[in-house]
Amino acid sequence: MTALLDIHVASKAFGARTVLRDLRLQIRAGEFVSLIGASGSGKSSLLSIVAGLDRDWQGSIVLAGARVEGVSADIGLIFQEPRLFPWLTVARNVTFGSGGRDDPSALLEEVGLAGLGDYLPRHLSGGQAQRAAIARGLMGSPRVLLLDEPFSAVDAFTRIRLQDLLVRVAKQHALTVLMVTHDLDEALFLSDRVVLLDGGSGALTEYVPARGPRERGDPRQAVLKGEILARLYAAQAL
Repeated sequence: MTALLDIHVASKAFGARTVLRDLRLQIRAGEFVSLIGASGSGKSSLLSIVAGLDRDWQGSIVLAGARVEGVSADIGLIFQEPRLFPWLTVARNVTFGSGGRDDPSALLEEVGLAGLGDYLPRHLSGGQAQRAAIARGLMGSPRVLLLDEPFSAVDAFTRIRLQDLLVRVAKQHALTVLMVTHDLDEALFLSDRVVLLDGGSGALTEYVPARGPRERGDPRQAVLKGEILARLYAAQAL
């Protein structure tokens, strides 16, 4: 496999506890990969490493053949909470990383926030705030987008709409996506590959959802979901 993103974490520890060891994950250009696993297995730690926010680890991150050191404009990150600055307008939140020099109008329209650029975050619903966070993640035209449980704080209907939005913008921007989620249905619906992380050992088990048009509740995914749940139960992850 020719990988756009090549992740190798030889070791990541918190004190005496090693959370990631000998982990190797390669992701092709344009691929959508969901990372699942038990709480504490190191999923969010891995995203922080790839995003360049965590420097206390051993290994390498290689993007398009070049080693990445620290934060890169080619790698965007969307958190579980929108993390918007309450004193800045939506437009200024979206352009914050670019110094506010760029016009966010097109992105705001793309994520369904046209006309809301002058609003403050307190005037937005939870779903709208997360749309603003998605627009901010896209602002620098990254090649890779990282998402850490981005829809877990919204209601079920809003979550579905945001998932549809993510599928659309990932395709429009030719993004390579690595997302952490605890929602197996979400992972199976969105992903080209679902990767189960065994914390500590660094072992990865890969599952490939059924190909074809994306459909919620696709019965072909039920067997795969059962296999993943059985693996989690066997590891005492639930």
